[in-house]
Amino acid sequence: MSTVTVRFAPSPTGFLHIGSARTALFNWLYARHTGGKFLLRIEDTDIKRSDRKFLDEILADLRWLGMDWDDEPIFQSQRFSLYRKKAEELLRLGKSYREGEAIIFKVEKGRTIEVNDLIHGRITFRTDNFKDQVLIKSDGSPAYNFSCVVDDVDQGISHILRGDDHISNTPKQILFYEALGLKPPQFGHMPLIMGADGAKLSKRHGGVSVEEYKKEGFLPEALANYLILLGWTPGDDREVIPLEEAVKVFDIRAMNDVQAKFDIQKLKWLNSEYIMKKTSRELLPLIKDQLLAAGMDLSGVDDGFILKILDLYKIRIKTLAEFFELADYFFKEDYSLEEEARIHLKSEEARRNIELLALHLEKLEDFKKENIEKICRSLAEEKGIKPADIIHPARMAISGKTRGAGLFEIMELLGKKKVLERMRRIE
Repeated sequence: MSTVTVRFAPSPTGFLHIGSARTALFNWLYARHTGGKFLLRIEDTDIKRSDRKFLDEILADLRWLGMDWDDEPIFQSQRFSLYRKKAEELLRLGKSYREGEAIIFKVEKGRTIEVNDLIHGRITFRTDNFKDQVLIKSDGSPAYNFSCVVDDVDQGISHILRGDDHISNTPKQILFYEALGLKPPQFGHMPLIMGADGAKLSKRHGGVSVEEYKKEGFLPEALANYLILLGWTPGDDREVIPLEEAVKVFDIRAMNDVQAKFDIQKLKWLNSEYIMKKTSRELLPLIKDQLLAAGMDLSGVDDGFILKILDLYKIRIKTLAEFFELADYFFKEDYSLEEEARIHLKSEEARRNIELLALHLEKLEDFKKENIEKICRSLAEEKGIKPADIIHPARMAISGKTRGAGLFEIMELLGKKKVLERMRRIE
């Protein structure tokens, strides 16, 4: 049995799209599952729009998602002479003709081309629907379909896994394989990712590039896991499946042939599962990046302090970006005050209870959570009110939030001085 060799062929004209990342993942999964090769080809024939910074980002995003590749990437911009040579070979065979500086392939009419697609099954095409195909454009650059075929042959590609938007390219490419006297590879076309509303995935459904999800604080393991679920499932109702496990059980025959809907809430849920599994120490550098991106100066902030906050919040956040949104009050005094908290803190009763608690906490020498809780509950009992009547306004006063981690843990972490200052700041 010949080795499976697949490829991913990005164009460095923009950031890595979520759909392209999924295509790369399935190619990588198939190669690693079968012990085959996963190759990269950089489709940079559009010299004006191609940019090295985008290529660097794309390669970094692939690595970030957990993928590696075999051999050095090849660049189409460096292979124009090879494409011309192959096109001229077809000229000599009488299978193409010149039109000025361009070389055009003659499409034989009246034929049926059949593709046994790995995902969709049998698909047929009629050549009567195709016009003659450009091989080399008048500016000397290759046409997409022709350069793909030349490179796939050169790289020894055995299976081509790509999006449904390429189905119409397949019969044209098969014609080139036949004209060159070569056996086409096997094709598999994946349904495209759609928004939850069934429309084409766009920014209104969430981000469209891997870079955006990275900045939002999604873990690479979670994003890779979710993208895999948009087209394939392990078959045992499992949804949390790390890449290394997916490699073991991946079966290309089990891929879905219907369009997948991108659900940002499902992705957030998966992300929270992966966050909870990590230790606070593992999350620390990622959280510090988020804090720095939010404009925080961490020069005087101890890692141990951040770790303690993480211990409180990692079970409460769905993305790393949410950490700062929920815990900003640990890092600055001008923390955001929720509207509900702003309204509640205007009430005479809330202010009175905060003042009362502050008076009692001032006398507390050992400012530990259990001692703070004891004072709070004793005070509520003494005044004949519910502990919540003291706890809720106190939380709002020191954090600006109506909910979050346990109040007494928060108070201990903030420290007595800061807690009292904030409680007394409420007018």
